[in-house]
Amino acid sequence: MKRNKYWFVCCMLLAIALASGIFTKAYLQLEEKTKAGEEIRIVTSFYPVYIAAENVVGDSPGILLENLSEPQTGCMHDYQLTPQDMILLSRADLFLVNGGGIEGFLTEVGEAYPKLAIRQITDGIALMQEDVHSEEDAHSEELHDHGEGNAHGWMDTRIYAEMVKNIADFISQADPEHKEIYQKNGERYCAKVEELTRQIEEIRADHPEGISTVIFHEAYEYTAEQYGLHTAYCLDLDEERQVSAGEVADLLEEMEKNQVSLVLAEELYGKDMGETVKQETECQVFYLDTLVRGDYHPDSYLKAMQKNIDLMREALEGQVYPGD
Repeated sequence: MKRNKYWFVCCMLLAIALASGIFTKAYLQLEEKTKAGEEIRIVTSFYPVYIAAENVVGDSPGILLENLSEPQTGCMHDYQLTPQDMILLSRADLFLVNGGGIEGFLTEVGEAYPKLAIRQITDGIALMQEDVHSEEDAHSEELHDHGEGNAHGWMDTRIYAEMVKNIADFISQADPEHKEIYQKNGERYCAKVEELTRQIEEIRADHPEGISTVIFHEAYEYTAEQYGLHTAYCLDLDEERQVSAGEVADLLEEMEKNQVSLVLAEELYGKDMGETVKQETECQVFYLDTLVRGDYHPDSYLKAMQKNIDLMREALEGQVYPGD
């Protein structure tokens, strides 16, 4: 028994050493490119990662920043890499991904390009686990298997700021010559994000804690938590399935049982269900942006989140705790 234990420990240490060696080698190669004055190619996995990296890079010379998927692709749950994506990655030096299991293609990329430095910007950040009651749990394992929980951390401005800091560190490691630029850019952008956090904290302080809500996208678990709401039910909608009459009935039952007065929905998939809820209950339905698509302007996240904040301020006006 002890012998097996020692073998296990040795194997784990060997795996860690190999992984460290791979990342160290990748960054040494990047440093060599920097010294040679060559352009460093950075690819991001999808929209919120790109916008954060765009703000960190700024006008720094010698960096080519590209995004893997178009904004219309949306969340990366079921995204399949295209031949164009593989070509883009074949030329990349650094691949910045969200992590948390949302990019299901990372194993494929790692096997195809073992020398590519892949960095998860949620490293060291505590993400939510998928523990909200949902009638579609059996379906979600097949349709939305993210691997490690709820990875939509960018929906919480506090977590997003930490992601930006990680990006600044990763790019600084890739291009240490311009580290000071990346760190200052990251700090400047984080200050803007923290202003959004301040607004959310003010809204939360002005309203009772624990108001029950239903969400039509798991990304809104982060929204609910940051605003001090209780998520009573999650019906994670997408384009791949039809909601059954039984699920609708169960949803309405849960809403009544938990005295739900607020629904957070995504307009892309949740409009029909939102209208059904409004007809069958007296709940308010608000459609928030999941921030997975938009234009590529550096301020696009800030503007979209500001709209969400304004909607949440309106949504919480007049709300009272069910026990009052």
